Amino acid sequence: MTRFDSRIDRPESVRIPSADIEGGLAAVDGRLAAFFAERIAASAAYGDDYQHLWSSARAAADGGKRMRPRFVLAALAALGGEIDAAAIDTATAFELLHTAFLLHDDVIDGDTVRRGRPNLSGEFAADAATHGTPRPQARLWGESASILAGDLLLHAATALVGRLDIPAAARGRLLDVLDHSVVVTAAGELADVGLAIGLTTPSLPAVLGMTERKTAAYSVAGPVMAGTILAGGDDGLLAVLADYGRLVGTAFQLGDDLLGIYGDQQHTGKSVLSDLREGKKTTLIAFARSTDSWPEIAAGLGRDDLSAPEAAALADILERCGARRFVERLIADHVDQAVAAIDVPEVPSGLAAELTTIARSCVGRIR
Repeated sequence: MTRFDSRIDRPESVRIPSADIEGGLAAVDGRLAAFFAERIAASAAYGDDYQHLWSSARAAADGGKRMRPRFVLAALAALGGEIDAAAIDTATAFELLHTAFLLHDDVIDGDTVRRGRPNLSGEFAADAATHGTPRPQARLWGESASILAGDLLLHAATALVGRLDIPAAARGRLLDVLDHSVVVTAAGELADVGLAIGLTTPSLPAVLGMTERKTAAYSVAGPVMAGTILAGGDDGLLAVLADYGRLVGTAFQLGDDLLGIYGDQQHTGKSVLSDLREGKKTTLIAFARSTDSWPEIAAGLGRDDLSAPEAAALADILERCGARRFVERLIADHVDQAVAAIDVPEVPSGLAAELTTIARSCVGRIR
């Protein structure tokens, strides 16, 4: 029986100075490489297709900004904790979680491309098509592979945290944070689909609630709380950080929504056409629905054949109707509230300074 061991090549001797976040992120990259190398090698016993699945899952994890591992390590280091093997594995777990959500999200959205190249679903579907498989069946093959790969990485993230060589109480708290991150994100994803298909009215409260749940828990709150737990933070501090993470995570997603229409594709890697062609129910759109410009916007929104000039015209209307400025103010308000939330005795000054820098970056990235 072939054994999959998520502990292979685990960097037990890793000891990185607390301030060296970049060194920690390099160690996370190494941990990911070792994890996928082991899985790819072991999967050969189950056939070429399964080995291909793991190779493609590895590719899906490449090229990310490692934002979530950075938050884990930054919180830990700011509290004076040591970036050791447990920290690297915890940070790696959040990156695996992120990749799992991307793989599932691509299926839900029907996307076959990510970061300018075929995603796992698109790659498997294209391979099947080249062997003469009819298009519907090829698509099923690709989507099934992406769902299974996401499931495997969700499990791997939990297994990494569950096997940490740390006191049982801390390990249990980390598993609770990871579990909460998955549960809340799934709720946000379901709400997003409800909005996309018209089952839910895209009111501002509905869209903001979806935005908060889909992103904040696993992207900011969870990683920051995980790093704090590793550093020995108490429940009072974690409660403050949960509120901070909710606010900053929402601000990050609101910024992504702006960049999806007004960003530089060469810098963001995302087309400024995709959200408009999809008719994505963002806060920009929820605000615009309440303005006199909505009929003009609605006429172009959600069109698969929307051209670049037409998209630029829609972006201009969204700006003129006040939607862009509304979201920019909303981001600034969330950031201000987040900074105020950590200006309390429970948050040590070093951690508060680090978290304030992270929060303020939400504003800087959309300028």
